[in-house]
Amino acid sequence: MTAFEIMGVLNVTPDSFSDGGTFDDAEDAVRHGRRLVEEGAAIVDVGGESTRPGAAPVPAAEELRRVLPVVEGLAALGLPARISVDTMKTGVAAAAVDAGATYVNDVTAFRHEPDLAGLVADRDLDCCLMHMLGEPRTMQEDPRYDDVVDDVKGFLEERLAAAVAAGIREERVQLDPGIGFGKTLAHNLELLRRLDEIAAIGRPVVLGTSRKSFIGRLTGRDVAGRVHGTVATCVLGYERGARVFRVHDVAAVHDGLSVAAATLAPDGP
Repeated sequence: MTAFEIMGVLNVTPDSFSDGGTFDDAEDAVRHGRRLVEEGAAIVDVGGESTRPGAAPVPAAEELRRVLPVVEGLAALGLPARISVDTMKTGVAAAAVDAGATYVNDVTAFRHEPDLAGLVADRDLDCCLMHMLGEPRTMQEDPRYDDVVDDVKGFLEERLAAAVAAGIREERVQLDPGIGFGKTLAHNLELLRRLDEIAAIGRPVVLGTSRKSFIGRLTGRDVAGRVHGTVATCVLGYERGARVFRVHDVAAVHDGLSVAAATLAPDGP
């Protein structure tokens, strides 16, 4: 891996918190995916089911209808980036992989459908395992932890061990502490502050802070105005050990991380 990788968010959903409905048309979505890569994304993460707080589940058939044409279109372009499918469903992941995806991003860390781990192992795919308290519909209802960092770290260690036991090569696994997924503002800040403890697990840490509500609470800005706050969280996360950054605003974050990586490199740029 280079100093850092950016995972560009490509939601093909009507109800995602930031860009729901923006890329309902598959051709528009594919064009946006190309732009994300041109701006510096090494991974394009295609999602057909919103996981915003309060989101309702989406049937697999509908998720496939949204996702497959976009994955197929991106794969046909031969872009210098990996295609990720953001799903918790084995059937959706399998179809997306057949269409050209090589990365599975599961917000349930293979708890929703354990068979998904077997698919990832059999196809030797990259994957991201994320911490989430409860499910999207309920995760922000009074989330509580003994120590949020210790609890999240223990969960990720357990899910990493389960993935390896299912046959996934450890070097294929990345870990996401799940900023905003069943966490208060204080929890999110504590995870950012002590992100080095998550990085100490030894797998690349994926940080997903992009445009999230805790940034809005800190800055007073709406979703469209949170790019500067997002860049700040990514730079702080990079300094504390995160190496993959899942964001909507790829160009701005790429510039911020390029400066941070050059500054923190022991031998300079």
